[in-house]
Amino acid sequence: MAVAGGRPGSPGLGGPRSERWKRALAVIPGGVNSPVRAMRAVGLDEPLFIERGEGATITTADGERYLDWVQSWGPLIFGHADPEVVRVIQATAAKGTTFGAATELEVDLAAELVDAVPSIEKVRLVSSGTEAAMSAIRLARGFTRRDRIIKFVGNYHGHADALLVSAGSGLATLGIPSGPGVPSGAVVDTIVVPYNDIVAVADAVARYGEGLAAILCEPVAGNMGVVPPEPGFLEALRQLASACGALLVFDEVITGFRLGRGGAQERYGVIPDLTILGKIVGGGLPLAAFGGRADVMDSLVPAGDIYQAGTLSGNPLATAAGLSVVRRLRDPRIYEELERKGARLEAGLREATAGHPVTLARVGALSTLFFNAGPCRSWDEVATSDTARYGALFRHLLARGIYVAPSQFEATMLSTAHSDADIDRTVEAVAEFMRA
Repeated sequence: MAVAGGRPGSPGLGGPRSERWKRALAVIPGGVNSPVRAMRAVGLDEPLFIERGEGATITTADGERYLDWVQSWGPLIFGHADPEVVRVIQATAAKGTTFGAATELEVDLAAELVDAVPSIEKVRLVSSGTEAAMSAIRLARGFTRRDRIIKFVGNYHGHADALLVSAGSGLATLGIPSGPGVPSGAVVDTIVVPYNDIVAVADAVARYGEGLAAILCEPVAGNMGVVPPEPGFLEALRQLASACGALLVFDEVITGFRLGRGGAQERYGVIPDLTILGKIVGGGLPLAAFGGRADVMDSLVPAGDIYQAGTLSGNPLATAAGLSVVRRLRDPRIYEELERKGARLEAGLREATAGHPVTLARVGALSTLFFNAGPCRSWDEVATSDTARYGALFRHLLARGIYVAPSQFEATMLSTAHSDADIDRTVEAVAEFMRA
């Protein structure tokens, strides 16, 4: 349990964490390898250094134990150090960690993804969500022989140049522009419109449709906090893309295998041409994928002429871990239980925050508590959230041994390892904060 009365290692308190932080700052830009980990957005100037995880909890290098609602930002649907995942990683590693050659494991995982995701007829494995999104856009441009793409304000698709425009997540948290280091030529063909604004999309398609290669979106936004699609929004995107000859691309890095075995597209019944996957499909190891219609995917080398490659793509450790997870997710009872727990958390938080200017958004095992009276349908609306108030809640929960996302613009990640008692404990801690 976290030490009450202050966070050990904070400025003025000394301790091992401060020394670790000094070392990190000396050798890593900003002291972290992914910006949101620095936790500056919630009023802290040092991150947690995690030593181990088990189920729904994490333990820091200083022995502080926290109930973890981040779960490595989503991959760990069965919780930390899931025994079966650990077992298959160990067994696979004993045979070799990477070969740079074809393995049966990657074929097995590809077959599992084809079976699970409605839009995927063929799939290519890569190592990160950024790589998958970048490759999917190159494929869409090469297949259509067009250059322009539409993306949505607040949707994040990794840090490839062409997609780092009006993005959410870390960029929203840090309040920095998404342009420095990105050549103007790299984004000249990226058209940005508000999420959930189908009129704006239709106007953009009317203006640019003949040169439009793809419409790219998160079917449920998760990188500006959870923002569900308005009724009819995804259906309209499907119709507009088909009408102008563009490909509809769903970024399901967050929603894939989390909102159901077939992801958001299965949940909402809208089938894209290409799908980007990550997080859960790697079982906690670096693995992502992009797939879709066979005629589109067969444009990739060596079947076609659109180049994409990766030395560690489909490596045996990641594919073994991913298979361990996605095969178990064939069981619909897992999603029924996640839905039940999600509803319990939602009901508790609604009661705890009643009468306060907050908005709770939830889709299945994803949720965000916005310090915003609402509505929260687009980036312009969620951006008015009281981030200082959220930071105060974060620090309140951390002092009580509960770790939530260190950003207002992220999602709470339920896992099967979270218990009803964990949910009730978190709700009570939030209620205590709201009463103060």
